[in-house]
Amino acid sequence: MQTKPDYGERSYVGHGRLLDRVALVTGGDSGIGRAVALAYAREGADVAIAYLNEHDDAEQTKALVEDAGRRALLLPGDLADVATCDRTIDDVVAAFGRIDVLVNNAAYQGKAVDSFAEIDAERVERTFRVNVMSMFHLIRRALPHMKEGSAIINVASIQAYQPNASILDYATTKGAIVAFTKGLSQELADKGIRANVVAPGPVWTPLIVQSFDREKIECFGANAPMKRPAQPAELAPAFVFLASSDSSYVNGEILGVTGGRLMA
Repeated sequence: MQTKPDYGERSYVGHGRLLDRVALVTGGDSGIGRAVALAYAREGADVAIAYLNEHDDAEQTKALVEDAGRRALLLPGDLADVATCDRTIDDVVAAFGRIDVLVNNAAYQGKAVDSFAEIDAERVERTFRVNVMSMFHLIRRALPHMKEGSAIINVASIQAYQPNASILDYATTKGAIVAFTKGLSQELADKGIRANVVAPGPVWTPLIVQSFDREKIECFGANAPMKRPAQPAELAPAFVFLASSDSSYVNGEILGVTGGRLMA
């Protein structure tokens, strides 16, 4: 990326809101996930970083966590695979003993197409396996290791509310995540575990460069009311809020960080 994202390296200041907690952030090698990992570490958490195979990017995120004085654990693997999901949770528990915060941020977004008909069955299946099925598998495996006061944060998108036909498989998974989290939150409330959603609008991340052509990239975010995309650092405070005791009575909610684009 010629214009590098701002992950909060120079701007994010922690206040101990997640002191000595253990967080797992999927898709933590770059984009929103890196900004969240950095913020969590500066708030006092140890951070496990799950990612596909972007080892150099993941090492950079690890360095940011360790520079904040916290422990970091790198967990490569394809979360479309159930065994990888199980192993990821098991490795976090083996290293840290528990999971206090689970951020399901990893996502697959195929390239934008001219017609819905161009989205083939193989792509639809992979999009759902990474974006939706992995949440079922990770949460199911993690729950025995999460105590009262723990938090689950799933990442949806403005696409759940304003779907774009050119990435309709991706948009549909984001709608599914909203429904999944609302239902999950009702069951987990009795256990004292909260489940919420962050729904970003346009965010300047490597995923955008991979998904759109140059013309769309150059004007990316221009149709938002704020006339620009967010930087990953601007998403991180929402994740800190939902992970911390500041949101102790927030459950089953969708927190939009959309630059003013309406979700209802």
